[in-house]
Amino acid sequence: MTALDLSSPVAVVGTGTMGQGIAQVALVAGHPVRLYDAVPGRARDAAEAIGARLDRLVEKGRLSAGARDAARARVTPADGLAELADCALVVEAVLERLDVKQRLFGELEEIVAEDCLLATNTSSLSVTAIGGALRHPGRFVGLHFFNPAPLLPLVEVVSGFATDFTSATRAYETARAWGKTPVACADTPGFIVNRIARPFYAEAFAVYEAQAADPATIDAVLRESGGFKMGAFELTDLIGQDVNESVTHSVWQSFFQDVRFTPSLAQRRLVESGRLGRKSGRGWYDYTEGAERPEPHTADKERPPAHVVAEGGLGPAAELLTLIREAGIEVREEDENEGTRLVLPGGGDLVLADGQTSAEFRDVVYFDLALDYRAATRVALSASPDTSPRTLAEATGLFQALGKDVSVIGDVPGMIVARTVARIIDLAHDAVAKGVATEEDIDTAMRLGVNYPLGPFEWGRRLGRDFAFDILDEMHERDPSGRYAPSLALYRHAYANDRRESTS
Repeated sequence: MTALDLSSPVAVVGTGTMGQGIAQVALVAGHPVRLYDAVPGRARDAAEAIGARLDRLVEKGRLSAGARDAARARVTPADGLAELADCALVVEAVLERLDVKQRLFGELEEIVAEDCLLATNTSSLSVTAIGGALRHPGRFVGLHFFNPAPLLPLVEVVSGFATDFTSATRAYETARAWGKTPVACADTPGFIVNRIARPFYAEAFAVYEAQAADPATIDAVLRESGGFKMGAFELTDLIGQDVNESVTHSVWQSFFQDVRFTPSLAQRRLVESGRLGRKSGRGWYDYTEGAERPEPHTADKERPPAHVVAEGGLGPAAELLTLIREAGIEVREEDENEGTRLVLPGGGDLVLADGQTSAEFRDVVYFDLALDYRAATRVALSASPDTSPRTLAEATGLFQALGKDVSVIGDVPGMIVARTVARIIDLAHDAVAKGVATEEDIDTAMRLGVNYPLGPFEWGRRLGRDFAFDILDEMHERDPSGRYAPSLALYRHAYANDRRESTS
């Protein structure tokens, strides 16, 4: 099944920001485009707005004047749905209400030809439910573009329970012909991106609610250590707290209030107070004129230790041994089959976050996971009130000697980056096991849809099979609510590795 022919008219119903963006994508690809909106005059306004954006593309050298003029000639505002009768594809981008969407597609089914592909751009509703009222639900599919549609490459092509394979394939190939990067997805709450991204927000909020760190510090650690483009607090301020919470609540309810997707009470209070982020002038941060952005907690300068003893290597943090030597600090290595730690001169241990807490041990400081320890500009440490001040000072001085800012946070299991990445990896494995999408498509979706530095499976391969499972298993022991219980899919993934090693 191939993409729609460029001579085939494409209709977009709903001419808000997303509808205009989708129409622009189809228009620039070469299709005749019909615009319809239930509010009189909006379709014509949308056509003018799209034309203005095309003008700006010409000014920036991204589109020729000839291509702009041809595109302008292909866009037609429609005064009624009847004018969409000859369209080969109708994409809906109206209000996120099931009854509204079902009623619209019921009307369209009476107008368009039987081979017309019908698509919804919903981000939170069930594609199956929207198409369930149709006489021919096999031609109904989800085409979830990301905002702004002309700029972001990802499109989730969602097959409802009744979607025909040929319809999904045609939608997929059409999106690719439009210059997008499509990923195939089954109809599941949140699809790929909004399902698997939940821990990025949830774990940051959980660390905050545990009073282990403030938003500025958590955001800085996610950016400067985890490699994420934005931290969870600044990103939700940009998205809108009400929008982000609504998606979280929708996914949670759709999964029958699965504890893994539980919304944040702190975010709920933020929304209730009207602090919705940038658009309201205040969210986690203050955006009013003259307001100062809070700085992350950064530890005072400490003297580095003269040496460290490496016992058993550092697993995903093994690169630190090279960096320590390059900083002129002696590394004494001891061959240990068990354990991965650095012993500091005062006798305390420095250990990579493993889902346990400092309070459980005699004298341990934990350090957080980093995407790339050489490139990282900040590292988080955690210690309990009983941890020796000397051990914490030596650990701080060690990382400062490597050129890193150090943020000391509360004694929470899994710290910040490690617990976040572990949960993302777990949800990704669970999604593959349940037929939501392939590993490749999930990695692509998370890199392009939310700009993650690595896809979940890329993270997993870098960290090792057991890393995410071990952290979550330890966290589940300390919080048996089920929130951190590793999925069966992740258990199988980790156990397969153990079994191969035991039989080799």
